[in-house]
Amino acid sequence: MTLRFFVLLALLLAAPAHAATPLDVTLAGRPTTVDVYAPAQPARGAVVLVHGFMRTKATMAEHARALASEGVLAVAPDMPFVTSSLDNARALADLIGQLRRGELGPPIERVVLVGFSAGGLAAILAASTPGVVGYVGLDPFDRPGGVGLAAARTLPVPAKLVRAPPSFCNAYAIAAPWATALPRLAEDRVIDGASHCDFEGPTDRACTLFCGATDPQRQRIVRQALVDAVREWLLAPAAQTQAAGAALAWR
Repeated sequence: MTLRFFVLLALLLAAPAHAATPLDVTLAGRPTTVDVYAPAQPARGAVVLVHGFMRTKATMAEHARALASEGVLAVAPDMPFVTSSLDNARALADLIGQLRRGELGPPIERVVLVGFSAGGLAAILAASTPGVVGYVGLDPFDRPGGVGLAAARTLPVPAKLVRAPPSFCNAYAIAAPWATALPRLAEDRVIDGASHCDFEGPTDRACTLFCGATDPQRQRIVRQALVDAVREWLLAPAAQTQAAGAALAWR
């Protein structure tokens, strides 16, 4: 184990429960920062939360804290590329590899990718990376031409979509066709009356000014969808593995 590993582990252990530990990393050749939210006990599963266009990792902080309280490692990166979803997908694949190799703390076995808006596009483009076991799109965006739709058609892992009705800020539900393309769609939920900003946590005045006000009830629906995904794809398999190990130990 390297000195970097022990330094990172010490930082994570010293941080208050579910508080962010910022780490400097290089993703797809570019320096950036990730916020790591550690659970109370070491976890083998992680959630990577990807912010939207011209947003920052700070807009994923409430989601990250809620998921860390469930018992998984939550990681929110500042995406290093402003406009290129393909390059950001490469950055996410790099981040997942670092998590699995234990370069940001104890090694991680399973990862769920969560992406908001343009972050949802980058995340679905990276969701075939080894170690990814699920994808959640929060009011995701696609580009004209359907690069995200093409990725959705071949996505090998289960997926959930939680969306707002068509509006200017989600390009009039441009990613809606993903729902019929995803081979393992677990849920496609359109939240009545939701604004694009309901899917951030927290959002800010810049978003609500252009995209509409948020509502606590709608935000709770979004948060619960994330918690349900983590419980199904990360926590339930971990519990099954522990039970199997305990059964073998008694033989």
